[in-house]
Amino acid sequence: MSTLLCVPSGKRSKEARRKATVPKPPTSQPRVSRRIVAAAGAAIALAAIATGLAAAFTGGSSPGPTQDTSLGRLVSPGPLGSPGPEGPPIEGGLDVAPAGAPAPGTSVDGIQCGPTEQLVFHIHARLTIFVGGRSVRVPAGVGIANPQAQGSPRGAFVVSGACFAWLHTHAADGIIHMESPIQRTFTVGNFFDVWKQPLGPTRVGPAHGRVVAFVNGKLWHGDPRSIPLHAHTQVQLDVGRPLVGPVHISSWSGL
Repeated sequence: MSTLLCVPSGKRSKEARRKATVPKPPTSQPRVSRRIVAAAGAAIALAAIATGLAAAFTGGSSPGPTQDTSLGRLVSPGPLGSPGPEGPPIEGGLDVAPAGAPAPGTSVDGIQCGPTEQLVFHIHARLTIFVGGRSVRVPAGVGIANPQAQGSPRGAFVVSGACFAWLHTHAADGIIHMESPIQRTFTVGNFFDVWKQPLGPTRVGPAHGRVVAFVNGKLWHGDPRSIPLHAHTQVQLDVGRPLVGPVHISSWSGL
């Protein structure tokens, strides 16, 4: 048989009163947590805004220009131009220099100019140029002697010529066609030599000034002539100030 223990009502009441007077835990902790959550939310929102600005700064298709304190402020390149006859956009402004090419049967930097295009090795890169913050174009017909263009709703396209160098352009969209009977790493300097235009740390064709180069959106440290041209390499040359943030295309339209 179990034994029931009876607690005097006076003792029970005293114990209940003691528990009732025990201080409750502070209530400020939830408010601190809410402040932390609010701060974290604000940080996430700011990061999202910064990401959006970076995308808008480069046409919405690249992670944004290289941040380098030596460059100072980079201005926006603005929206991309209208699609050209090859698909990539036509650059704004005038041609930075006339088209030029080697004579038929001759070569420059070991790059020959022959009667037909060579397709054993066939890749494409893109070159954009800004002078004093303004867009200028790489003309159609570079590397094609006596270029013959055909009109289209999207602009002129060079379809024939007296000879085709292994590096050449068909349209004023900055697309450099590398079509060679041998696989080789060409450079921006090779392209300018075929073009018959000077290129160096202080000059791009007829434009003079400090040259800042970007390769695939990143600052290039070194002579711009030595920039290698691989498949879908995107090169930008800025001459003088202001400097323009790197232009980036996300579609090569099958090139």
